[in-house]
Amino acid sequence: MRDFSQNHDWLSINTATVRKQQGAEVPLDRIIDQCAERGIRAISPWRDQVAGVGIERIARQLKAHGIGLSGYCRGGFFPAPDAAGLKAALEDNRRAIDEAKTLDAPCLVLVVGALPGALDGRAAYKDLGRARAEVHDGIAASLDYAREVGMPLAIEPLHPMQAADRACINTLEQALDLCDELDPARSGMLGVALDVYHVWWDPKLEQQIERAGRERLLAYHVCDWLTPTRDLLSDRGMMGDGVVELRKIRGWVEAAGFQGFSEVEIFSVLDWWQRSGEETLDTCIERHRSAV
Repeated sequence: MRDFSQNHDWLSINTATVRKQQGAEVPLDRIIDQCAERGIRAISPWRDQVAGVGIERIARQLKAHGIGLSGYCRGGFFPAPDAAGLKAALEDNRRAIDEAKTLDAPCLVLVVGALPGALDGRAAYKDLGRARAEVHDGIAASLDYAREVGMPLAIEPLHPMQAADRACINTLEQALDLCDELDPARSGMLGVALDVYHVWWDPKLEQQIERAGRERLLAYHVCDWLTPTRDLLSDRGMMGDGVVELRKIRGWVEAAGFQGFSEVEIFSVLDWWQRSGEETLDTCIERHRSAV
């Protein structure tokens, strides 16, 4: 297992971690500058943040600072109530693949979606099996285009608490079953983004990480699970402040062949988003060395 205690060479910042500091939206170009000032070598930006500044400008800024990507957020949200919605989702995912390619991302992260309309409290249907079938077909269609342009897709299983509204793929096993069906040759073009916040509780986690192996482990996200958790979406903990066995899980991931970045992704309305971006980034660096 790699020693992170001496530097933060393998730290990446998911830019959601520092995008809403002290009540203000922080533009992506400022976040990149803050990361560069601290010697952070990689980020994972969100599409709306990129669009807010301009993708060509962001690409130039990243190149100037020598900052790479650990992933690009996000594609997915495939289910829809009708054929027009399914088509629109595929078109949006094609655009996301193109954006990821422009920014030279190692993968496009897929939050696959669930019951359409549920995020707004008005689910168009309740058939979770239908949603999972639409996810299957959406990934299959998107994978065809992703192969053409050379952009790997990373399915991110989300905690079961989000099965209705954000992702109906909720365990690493489910995600890998999809990978094995759609990419049986383990080509490296379809894999998973493993976020400890969503999977730390899974009794099959070690087994499924081993099953994934180097070809399927495309991204690795870290934070912590607080007790009590005050908000299931936006009360993630800084590494070391919760109950997740972070080093044990990283040991499993690295034993399976992953040697990439540990990407910090923290949604924290009640804590870290109330602080300055500088303090949050400095703490991410310290905890990456001491806790991850």
